[in-house]
Amino acid sequence: MKFMKLGSKPDTFQTDGKCIRYVTSELATDVIINVGEVKFYLHKFPLLSKSNRLHRLVLKVSEENSDEINILDFPGGPKAFEICAKFCYGMTVTFSAYNVVAARCAAEYLEMTEHVDKKNLIFKLEVFLNSSIFRSWKDSIIVLQTTKSLLPWSEDLKIIGRSVDSIASKTSVDPANVTWSYTYNRKLSAPDRIVEEGVFGERIESVPKDWWVEDICELDIDLYKRVMIAVKSKGRMDGSVIGEALRIYAVRWLPDSIDALVSDAQTLRNKFLVETIVCLLPTDKSVGCSCSFLLKLLKVSVLVGVDNSAREDLVKRISLKLHEASVKDLLIPARSSQTACYDVELVQCIVNEYLMHEKPSRALGDVGWNEKGPDDFVLGHGSLLAVGKLIDGYLAEIAHDPNLTLASFIDLSQSIPESARPIHDGLYKAIDSYLKEHPDMTKAERKKICGLMDVRKLTMDASVHAAQNDRLPLRVVVQVLFFEQVRAASEVHALRNNPQNASHPTTNTDEEWEKTAAKDDRKSLKKQISQMKIKDEEFPKNVKLIKKNSKNSKSGLQLLPSRSRRIFDKLWIVGKGHGENRSSETSGSSQSPTSLAPGDTKSSGSSSRHRRHSIS
Repeated sequence: MKFMKLGSKPDTFQTDGKCIRYVTSELATDVIINVGEVKFYLHKFPLLSKSNRLHRLVLKVSEENSDEINILDFPGGPKAFEICAKFCYGMTVTFSAYNVVAARCAAEYLEMTEHVDKKNLIFKLEVFLNSSIFRSWKDSIIVLQTTKSLLPWSEDLKIIGRSVDSIASKTSVDPANVTWSYTYNRKLSAPDRIVEEGVFGERIESVPKDWWVEDICELDIDLYKRVMIAVKSKGRMDGSVIGEALRIYAVRWLPDSIDALVSDAQTLRNKFLVETIVCLLPTDKSVGCSCSFLLKLLKVSVLVGVDNSAREDLVKRISLKLHEASVKDLLIPARSSQTACYDVELVQCIVNEYLMHEKPSRALGDVGWNEKGPDDFVLGHGSLLAVGKLIDGYLAEIAHDPNLTLASFIDLSQSIPESARPIHDGLYKAIDSYLKEHPDMTKAERKKICGLMDVRKLTMDASVHAAQNDRLPLRVVVQVLFFEQVRAASEVHALRNNPQNASHPTTNTDEEWEKTAAKDDRKSLKKQISQMKIKDEEFPKNVKLIKKNSKNSKSGLQLLPSRSRRIFDKLWIVGKGHGENRSSETSGSSQSPTSLAPGDTKSSGSSSRHRRHSIS
């Protein structure tokens, strides 16, 4: 910290109680100056030789036959006046970043200019500010902090502007040239930590790009805003550093607890703080801040009632980085007008905004999946798949809310395109959680929510769980078992056609399954089923081969409950009949797999009733 000493005489100011200050001297004091609640008993001559304003005030009270001057609006109060009075007496005065602004404003009020006396107080303080204070990083910040209590004087004297420019200029300096001290309490990640070898082999850790962000966090929000605007206007700062600075400031000033956020004493302040941070976010919405930080800002904005414009800006920024979010980040508390625990509508808006950006690439998504294959699709559409997984996880979390409406659940689930869900395990988990938390759902409602998932896109583990799930409608269980039959038959067929790959049946089975799951046309599926002509004596043998080589198939068959095994056996008999009897294929198998449920077949009455009775 920089200091400046003026004067050489000893300090002879004395105190008499809290409200009286006087100078000990052989000469009696001849003027009383009231500054606020403090009375100063002083001498006219030293004061009038330095201050033009005091000269006029003394003349005025002399005409009124009085020796008492009242100053009510003195900048800096009694302390600043005492500093100026000591300077007039030639006493030793020490200036630093903490009192120089108050002294400068007081000197301006007293008109201690060069017209009154050469090298007067204003001149010396300006030299100190320009040659020392504004050249120091931390002194510039301290000076800026002291200006708020001295408005409008500090603004009119351009002290605020000069402090802001000094700080912004130093933040733009190449980190390699930073030689002054700064505060940095954060731990650098490995990619950000740069260690160089010194001349004598010592290890020197380089200055990080965001070395300055913690020091300016102590500024009030209005001054912080001016500094950040100046930093951005320089055009030399990366958006990522700007985002980090805003994140550190938000962590410093936003309370952690919800009660503190929404308390009457803090709501307006927190609202202004969030709106200011949002307006300071980098211009390029795709860079700068992490999705997690933006979602936290959105949570706070909901709680404190931030304006719609700021909230919409956050939604747009979040939508560009939605694939980076976590389920925990999306759990935004519901507004007071909502009955649910979480604000599902707001998440729906974010997803809709995300899909607007992804629409061009999404139009090519199905082509990419069918023509390029799953591996190339994942590489080209990783963010879309990540969002699909994220929303399924979010649905599974909010499904535990008893006040979540079925319409909200379905709308959010249906907003995700099919290309974002190559596997429906996550969606199945969410549906199962919703059914468990809402046991009073009607049959139609359960059928509607289960219609969201495609049982052909369930993995073996999910299919085994679904086959044992009493909460699912029987129709869905039948569909699961039917396609597990197709999966098993595909494995057998692959093993028969490629006996040399018998030691690796899982890979071939997965490829066959992916092809089967990707085709929704009922004719294609019927053709695949009809091609699987397996004799009775071949099936036990091949099943043994699958059990020996495929751990998943083995566990799946063993874990089926008796009810599901009976259904599975019936379906196997029906499937075998398709291969042996063309007439039955024409009358019965023309139905799609998803419609093969009890009571939906078109066969004759007695046979239909017998099958319905045996399944249920």
